[in-house]
Amino acid sequence: MSILVRNVSKRFGDFVALDDVSLDAESGALTALLGPSGSGKSTLLRIIAGLETADEGAILLGGKDATAVAPQKRNVGFVFQHYAAFKHMTVRDNIAFGLKVRKRPKAEIAERVDELLNLVQLQNFGHRYPAQLSGGQRQRMGLARALAPEPQVLLLDEPFGALDARVRSELREWLRRLHDVVHVTTVFVTHDQDEAMEISDQIAVINHGRLEQAGSPRELYDNPASEFVMTFVGDAQPLGEALVRPHDIDLLTEPVDGAVEAMIVRVTLLGRDAKVELHDASGAELVVLMTRDRFDDAGYWRGQTVWALPQRERVFAETA
Repeated sequence: MSILVRNVSKRFGDFVALDDVSLDAESGALTALLGPSGSGKSTLLRIIAGLETADEGAILLGGKDATAVAPQKRNVGFVFQHYAAFKHMTVRDNIAFGLKVRKRPKAEIAERVDELLNLVQLQNFGHRYPAQLSGGQRQRMGLARALAPEPQVLLLDEPFGALDARVRSELREWLRRLHDVVHVTTVFVTHDQDEAMEISDQIAVINHGRLEQAGSPRELYDNPASEFVMTFVGDAQPLGEALVRPHDIDLLTEPVDGAVEAMIVRVTLLGRDAKVELHDASGAELVVLMTRDRFDDAGYWRGQTVWALPQRERVFAETA
């Protein structure tokens, strides 16, 4: 089921949470709403779910206007950051809850719950209670519960935000694999650029309630539409009048046209990569990333004067 957001605006008093936002999420795609805290991501997700009402604009689900449709009639599954589990119910009963409310036959419920327990790799935990699960297991239970009624749209509000970095990394890989199995149209909110880049088909970058750019991870990284997108989707830094990514800078031992003179102040070896920190003549900081082989072959050292030459740079109107 496709999701079309058309010219949606939302205000809370004098605060503009969303300002004329339009977005297309293709059927079966995984779309990330990416942006800093307070940018309007969760508000947009809740409007798609019907949990908030837009002041202006429309939401179309599967080509049909759902703007005034009640949340329970939108066939949408919603997963919150903090699980929202029923603590007095077992994992199995938590997953079955939505099906019982819909008065599905007992045999059908049991079969669907077994299927989902296997899908989210909790087949040996159905008898446990939420407090007996790890954070990652509770979130997988939450996803199974949202998927139980077979929604056509799955909405995730920072689903891994309460977990530590290692578990988040594992779960986002798992979510991508899960999505490839169930193929349900999915929209998830995150402020983690790595998370969005790793698992999304499309990323919508939102800032101060406005959609800055929407496109594939590669498109946003290689062809950012604004300074904000370039600095938020991947690392970028000023070099002269342009913005440049740390791995798009060459270090030279002789001056050439377009290069900036700088001194190496710190070197950090990061596995197969080397991070070289520099200061230019004004004291401004600059970071260059290169492979360890390239760094070792060049023989750079702390205190050395070099010239930083951008290989690919972008100049935006606001930084020109």
